[in-house]
Amino acid sequence: MQKSTRLLCSALLCLSFGGTACLSLAASNARTQQKTQAEAARAELQQKLKALKTDINKTENAKDHANDALAESEQAISEADRSLRDLQDEQIQTEDKLKQLLEQQLALKTQVEKQKTQLSAFLRSQYMRGDSDRIKLLLSGDNPNRINRDLQYMGYVSQTQAKMIESLRSSLQAVEKNTQEAQDAKADLDDIAEEQKQHKEDLEKQKKKHAALVSQLSDKLYAQKKQADNLQKDEQRLSNLVSRLNQLIEEQAKADKARAEQEEKQRQERIAAAQKEKARLAEQAANDKKTGKKPAPIKSASNNASNPNAIDADEPPKKNRVETTASGEFDRLKGQLHLPVKGEILARFGTKRGDGPSWKGLFIKAAEGTEIKAIASGKVIFADWYKGYGNMVIVDHGDQYWSLYSNNQAVLKHVGDTVKTGDIIASAGNSGGNEQSGLYFEIRHQGRVFDPLNWIVVK
Repeated sequence: MQKSTRLLCSALLCLSFGGTACLSLAASNARTQQKTQAEAARAELQQKLKALKTDINKTENAKDHANDALAESEQAISEADRSLRDLQDEQIQTEDKLKQLLEQQLALKTQVEKQKTQLSAFLRSQYMRGDSDRIKLLLSGDNPNRINRDLQYMGYVSQTQAKMIESLRSSLQAVEKNTQEAQDAKADLDDIAEEQKQHKEDLEKQKKKHAALVSQLSDKLYAQKKQADNLQKDEQRLSNLVSRLNQLIEEQAKADKARAEQEEKQRQERIAAAQKEKARLAEQAANDKKTGKKPAPIKSASNNASNPNAIDADEPPKKNRVETTASGEFDRLKGQLHLPVKGEILARFGTKRGDGPSWKGLFIKAAEGTEIKAIASGKVIFADWYKGYGNMVIVDHGDQYWSLYSNNQAVLKHVGDTVKTGDIIASAGNSGGNEQSGLYFEIRHQGRVFDPLNWIVVK
């Protein structure tokens, strides 16, 4: 009944205000409903976006943790590889020592047996001769002193040989003891090396798991564009590192120059003092000549030659120079250097790097563990893990020429180490999140990158 009444009222309203008003009211209700639906959809979309951002943040955090774990694995593998190499060197040294001890032991045994045989033969002959021989000697009518001396000599010989055998036995026991200790040490080294090898294998397995997780997370986050951004950031960080190192080198050069200038100033002051003293002595000699006194000898610059502390006023000042880690002639080696590792060059200087910046060096394909060699002599100024580059080594060749070696499996040198051309400084790998095993290699001068192939002998 109430529903019918409402319908009737609505009909009367429509009749009173006309059909147009009714249509307008219906449209208004429809728009209100659409607005409500749109707001609900927007709120739902905002919730989805918020949830998606939360998921992205979680995934990015998970990827960061995976990258950190991967970095730790790579650093641990580098340390394990270095320890394993040290243990192998110790094993070789212990085996050499053990070989020498065994040879010494064999020689002593042979000598002991020889002395025992001689003593046994001597005692047997004495036993066969018996006391009658000694009595015959006493009654032979010979010189009694000679007889007594001969008898004492026979006793002395047997005692001496017995002492010699005892000494040899003592030496043999000492050698056997050292041999046993060397064998025990070798066994311990073998056990430690085996444990270290197993530890490295476990680390390699962990590294593969971390790398697989990083790869999955990278795919989920459309890693190609993100990787390009990370590469630019990594490049900026490396450029900052280069700038800081250049600044340190320049500061050192300024300090060396200031020290050289101070030394030159002190040298000039000593020269002036020497000249002043020379003039004073000359004046004194002239005065002594006038007064009739015997003049004191004046030491000339030539007389000072025998004095290592003398200063020659005509000595030219030493040329100011900045000491470098190498000969300072690295630029002369252009076109004569060799690649740090043999392998296929997968990426060349200046070529496009996916969606990221161009390659600033070479990427050379090489199996894990392949030896990486220094292209020239110099000093190691960086040897550590670096984000985006993995285990990295930088060698300063003097005159602000650097060579960079990254993505290594293991770093085999420390900061401050001096290296020569061809020295092994690292082993190839894929640290830094690289999928391909190999070496990333750069040559820089004053922080600027150059095409390494212009410096390499092309075969």
